[in-house]
Amino acid sequence: MGIALFDAINVMLGLLFGVIVGFSLGLTGGGGSVFAMPLLVYGLHTPAHQAVVISLAAVGVTALAGGLVRWRDGQAEYRIALIFGLSGVIGAPLGAWLNPHFPESALLAGFALLMLVVAIRMWRQANRRPEETHIVRAAVSTVMENGVKPTCRYDASGRLRFTSRCAVRLALAGAATGLVSGLFGVGGGFLIVPALVLIAALPIKRAVATSLWVIAIISGMGVLSHVMVGHGLQSGLTSVFILGGLAGMFSGMVLGRYIAGPVLQKLFAGMMAAVAVLMFGRLLI
Repeated sequence: MGIALFDAINVMLGLLFGVIVGFSLGLTGGGGSVFAMPLLVYGLHTPAHQAVVISLAAVGVTALAGGLVRWRDGQAEYRIALIFGLSGVIGAPLGAWLNPHFPESALLAGFALLMLVVAIRMWRQANRRPEETHIVRAAVSTVMENGVKPTCRYDASGRLRFTSRCAVRLALAGAATGLVSGLFGVGGGFLIVPALVLIAALPIKRAVATSLWVIAIISGMGVLSHVMVGHGLQSGLTSVFILGGLAGMFSGMVLGRYIAGPVLQKLFAGMMAAVAVLMFGRLLI
């Protein structure tokens, strides 16, 4: 009886945490995946190295579902997603190989630092460019404001011109994102969206739609890489987490059209910073 109750509680928590991650992912187009690791480690007491694999699987499937929903909008740039995503496939196995070489405490500390950096960027954007917060995202305009032009250009008809310089920049950004994804178990949307805006000059809505496809490709390769190096995948917990993530994703995509703005972005950033500080506190104690 006690074991059955414990399992039922874990299933309910897995669903709830999946909803939180999916909702954040649907709201931000990628940034919500940073909540998956701390929820799995501290909420469900999953070992950090195993949590990385579960996080990648859940985020990848959820992002794919979001990408399919946005297919009808015609906003995603699939050629860019393919180049960026396939380049991430190069970095993801390296991240998966490096993952077990770090102690769990170092992995969690690095992840908490990553969360803190993203939270600070989002807070600063809400203050400096509140008009951009109709989509909750970390800042993407800083380089543009400094007069740096995007690498990729478009012809008169609006089609992207794939020069070698454009392709190389996208490939390097994709590989770096894949490395971070494989190491920490995040989809990397907080890196992908700024890169798509700054390198490919995509409008923010198109960048967010494109990022979901990139996340799906990189996360899928990340899971495969971890499995190939011998990291197990808890199918039961992963399935529950994915179900919750799908429900949360669609809710986030719908509500994001109405509730996004500077206040929500600051709240989102504050929550992210609070989780990062709590993680640092647990590690120090």
